[in-house]
Amino acid sequence: MSATSQVTTPNSGGAIAHVNFRVRCETLGHGEDVYLVEQADTQMQKPIPLYTTATSYPWYHTIKPVTLTLPLPVPKQFQQQQQQQHPEAEAEDPSLYFRYRYVIHRAGVFYRLEQPTDAPVVAVEDNGDEMVPEETTTTTTNKTSVQVNPSILSSTTETPFHEIPLRLFTHRESYVINDVLGKVGGHPDIEHITVPNTQVIGSTSHKRLSSGIDVAETTAGSSSTNNSNNESSDNRKKAVGFAPAPPTYHPHPPTTVPKDDTSSRSNKKSPHSVHLNSTDGLVVVSAFLPIVLHRSDSGQWTADWDYEALLSMQTHLRVTRVGVVKWRGWHGNFGTASTSIHNPGSSMSGVPVHERYLVEECLRPFHCVPVWIDTAVFGEMYNGFCKGVLWPVLHNVTSVYSSQPDNVDSPSGLQQSSGHRRPSSSNNNTDNHQFSEYSMDDVEQGPIHGGRGREKELWAAYNTVNRKFAEVVVQCFNEGDLVWIHGFHLLILPSYLTRRIPMAKVGLFLHTPFPSSEIFRTLWCRDDLLRGILNADQVGFHLFEYARHFLTCCRRLLGLNYGMIPDSSGGHTLAIDQHGRHVIVTSIHAGIEPPVLNQILHHESTLKESSQIRSRYFGKTIFCSIDRLESLKGIPLKLLAMERFLRRCPEWIGKVVLIQVGISAFERGDDYIKTRNEVMEMVTRINELWPGTIHFQESVESKMRLQQRMALLRAADVILATPIRDGLNLIPLEFTIAHQDALTPQGQADGRKRGLVILSEFASCTRVMRGALHVNPWKISEIANAFHSCLVMTDDERMRRISCACEFVTRVTTQRWALAVMLDLKGVHKSANPVQYAGAGLGLGYRLLGMDAGFQSLDFRAVAKAFKTSKNRLILLDYGGTITNNENLDNLSRFRMVKTRSAHSEPTPAMMHAIEDLCNDPKNTVFVVSGKERHSLLKCLGHVRRLGLAAEHGMFISWPTKNVTAKRQWETLVPITDRTWRSLAMAIMEVYASRTHGSYIEETEMKVLWQYRDADLEFGYLQARELEDHLSNVLRSFPVDILHGGMEEGGYVEVRPKGVNKGVFAMKLIRNFEKVSATRDGKVDFALVLGDDHCDEPMLSIMRQIGRRGREHRAPELPSFMTLVDVSSCDAHLASNLEVFTCTVGKKPSAAANYLQDVGEVEELLQALVKVSRNLTLSMVNLSDLTVPLEPLVPPPNHFGNGVASTSTSSGVATSLGEFLGTIDDTAEDEDDGNFF
Repeated sequence: MSATSQVTTPNSGGAIAHVNFRVRCETLGHGEDVYLVEQADTQMQKPIPLYTTATSYPWYHTIKPVTLTLPLPVPKQFQQQQQQQHPEAEAEDPSLYFRYRYVIHRAGVFYRLEQPTDAPVVAVEDNGDEMVPEETTTTTTNKTSVQVNPSILSSTTETPFHEIPLRLFTHRESYVINDVLGKVGGHPDIEHITVPNTQVIGSTSHKRLSSGIDVAETTAGSSSTNNSNNESSDNRKKAVGFAPAPPTYHPHPPTTVPKDDTSSRSNKKSPHSVHLNSTDGLVVVSAFLPIVLHRSDSGQWTADWDYEALLSMQTHLRVTRVGVVKWRGWHGNFGTASTSIHNPGSSMSGVPVHERYLVEECLRPFHCVPVWIDTAVFGEMYNGFCKGVLWPVLHNVTSVYSSQPDNVDSPSGLQQSSGHRRPSSSNNNTDNHQFSEYSMDDVEQGPIHGGRGREKELWAAYNTVNRKFAEVVVQCFNEGDLVWIHGFHLLILPSYLTRRIPMAKVGLFLHTPFPSSEIFRTLWCRDDLLRGILNADQVGFHLFEYARHFLTCCRRLLGLNYGMIPDSSGGHTLAIDQHGRHVIVTSIHAGIEPPVLNQILHHESTLKESSQIRSRYFGKTIFCSIDRLESLKGIPLKLLAMERFLRRCPEWIGKVVLIQVGISAFERGDDYIKTRNEVMEMVTRINELWPGTIHFQESVESKMRLQQRMALLRAADVILATPIRDGLNLIPLEFTIAHQDALTPQGQADGRKRGLVILSEFASCTRVMRGALHVNPWKISEIANAFHSCLVMTDDERMRRISCACEFVTRVTTQRWALAVMLDLKGVHKSANPVQYAGAGLGLGYRLLGMDAGFQSLDFRAVAKAFKTSKNRLILLDYGGTITNNENLDNLSRFRMVKTRSAHSEPTPAMMHAIEDLCNDPKNTVFVVSGKERHSLLKCLGHVRRLGLAAEHGMFISWPTKNVTAKRQWETLVPITDRTWRSLAMAIMEVYASRTHGSYIEETEMKVLWQYRDADLEFGYLQARELEDHLSNVLRSFPVDILHGGMEEGGYVEVRPKGVNKGVFAMKLIRNFEKVSATRDGKVDFALVLGDDHCDEPMLSIMRQIGRRGREHRAPELPSFMTLVDVSSCDAHLASNLEVFTCTVGKKPSAAANYLQDVGEVEELLQALVKVSRNLTLSMVNLSDLTVPLEPLVPPPNHFGNGVASTSTSSGVATSLGEFLGTIDDTAEDEDDGNFF
């Protein structure tokens, strides 16, 4: 077809309109495409294809507009007469309409017409002020390939056509028509792209104004309208809801649509609001798929949704779920490695390999993708590392003391840690009980973390599983999708995804508690786990208490800062600053789905089973508890509380019963065995005292699913959830729904005192279940008092508690929780430009760093070319970390160096030779600007001729001189007048040093510094803030600056003379350039500035702003975080062709425009400039002769100084000088070469 498809209609008058078609297709299968066919094209000779993308799905659109020929306009004087005489003429005249339909092609061949079943059924609930998502239910039919004669397109009785009145279009205007596949009839949905200056022929049409049609905008189903009320809505906090669908077109007379329709404006969204649209894709990653898998004896696989799983909820988004399928031996507890090798089809080792494709086919309609992992490896990860190592630590448990010997080498010990055996039922000695009335401990009996000396194997299995998940997620990922990871099983998965899909928005939600930093730091893999979590863009927790522990861990263990940052919706979000990239931290508690639970509650089997339980304990108040048989659930504690309650209140003996259901926790190993044996012994003892008081039942998880659980919860009067540490526990919420009818007169007719919850204050839902009775499970008397309170509570108080508990349960559902988290994840600002993010680190230490959009590696060729053509060059070099490696000293060595003023590390001989050679060129003015003291710089660099030195951040300046044998002369950057502030600052700092262990005072000629890098980070930071305020008040009359910085490295508070930093020094140097340069004339036309840390940022920022002044029209924008300074005083000393190169050493956020990887690349750069400089001083030298070193002082290629090899061959440095210089374009400079010889 041509650039614009031409569709001609009869009675055309030469007027045309350009129309793009968009259709929403939610039922298309794999390999199916959609085409638009005009009614007149009965043989489908000219079908118009529609396309989609990952970001616009399920909307399909035409790539090129379709040109419609408009009919002749009817004069106004004949319109009314014609309508009165022939009212049916418009409907009958085909020239007044454009009719079309959509057809489906499969594998490039016509398959079928669009059908009414293709249209989604939308159900919208109105729940007051709460915005309820539109649940789209698609009717799925089994389609079989049928040979259809294309001639049936001519029949209008079987499938009606879409029709658009051509009178709605204006000559040479552009429009977009929005359709839904299978939905024919009703008013057309038309978007007018440009507003015409003339009135529409025939009538006035409603136009949705837009500055241009973008696929991503139109697929969102909303249009932007210019109105005066937008400004007031811009600052509104983002709401929880879905983006509204585009308003359909409704033609109205001009008098019925006022221009200032305020009702329509009130419904318009802020342009900054974040919404989830049907075009958004979501990849949900969890350890297990929310699927129940079945296999018949004949080998047929079937699957059903596990509605009990939190992630089984249905949504209108494109959701792909990734995880492991649970089926016979998936956890590695059955069989051995040899079994899976010799008998891979054994049902005891997971899904047979030769039947995996059948399971994939079975899961495809559910949009679930299984991750196939060897069961032995997965068992090592799940039982060994997750349950044996992470689970206790995440619940604030470390196992230091053990009541039994540590048999690491015994066969039983190996079996438990390997996770390939089912725990035996042998009884343990009662003296080793984990709980007793006098001695209670919540720790696992065994070595620390349960690793049993197998940390390497367990960590390797954890990495292997996360790597397998990453491979599947990358295969399922489409551009623009959100990735949502769940659970502590996949904490390092973001690290693997960051390498493969760095621009994906990745969220991680933990459903377990997060421990305090003192507990978490006991893990041997703590840094890798934290960096893995921080590679996500959003981290979610159910409670802020868990989020606070996570923030503290990041601060104490990694030295990262956190705080509130503004978001795009006018509010603020809690975030961690991860080297220029913000990681959002969210705390939202999950909920349940009341409609699903109510459906189960009213089921006949549930009512019958509940009635049987009530009749079995007729006349008794039923207390119920459902817990896993592990020590963290605190089952023995509640049994002790029941025993104490009956001893103190004997009148209730025989009137109460406690139904305790214990879920077998085989993965907990010995902890499960001990807890079960102790519980059974305590139940036996209590029932011997008061028969029938405790009914204990052990059940496997598959026998206590949601259906069985709801029947028991309905029959119970009071629910107990008293864990000593727990994460997400939805049983109290389910119990509240089961007794929600207790607030109604019908529910109160049975006379039962039901609906109360006894809840541990260590459970996550204790913050949202405000109507529950909160107890400390470690305090037996509190639980006993809670038993008594439930039995004697007044009806009014009970109703208030039930009503308060129902408020959260009915308001925050699972879908609302997921929607809120997804809105925060989608609202994360992540540029689509990969250059803005740079990777750093190796292995699991790999992380993304937020960079300026133009931040890139320094181009050696550009530097050499500018260096070659310049005559007055300025080179500023930092010392530590730039021309010499940073001293990686431990705390003791650093402290001794400060107190004894010992020498710092020195540059390598090759670096020294390069600096000396640059100084020998009269066109170069070289300065080393350091924070070191004068004696340190003189010892290392004082002998270099024509090298300028600036000590203590530029405070002391030694101008370049040829006579280095005499004593160097120094001058100060600012006048030194009053030094009495030093004694005052020292006295105050000594007080804080004595109160803050690990801090000390560092004193130099210029400054006084209080260092707290060795102190506790949190306490040191608080003390530093207080010290900063104290010094500001005492020294406010002195000309000093008080700085609080270096918090990434530990932190310090520094007092120095006012106006001293490397940026101020750089400006002074440029203003005095004519005096210090060897040429004594001319202006600066080349500047190279190299630094590596925060002390160099002022110099890099100033020089970058200076270099931008002469070429603002073509210079890139400065970073938003850069503080602008008035540098106009330097203009008189700058050449019009000035080229400035600012570069930081190390890939990190910086005010510099470029970066070099390490000190080795700095050395390589300086050596390359030396060779260029020598080439310019030689007369008629063949460049090919420069491929070998000119003097022995130049090291061989790729080797520098102490044998340090170059780490980057892709940074633009040639392997030989001839190759390097040959890449420089000399065409523009050949005519000026005579000036250099």
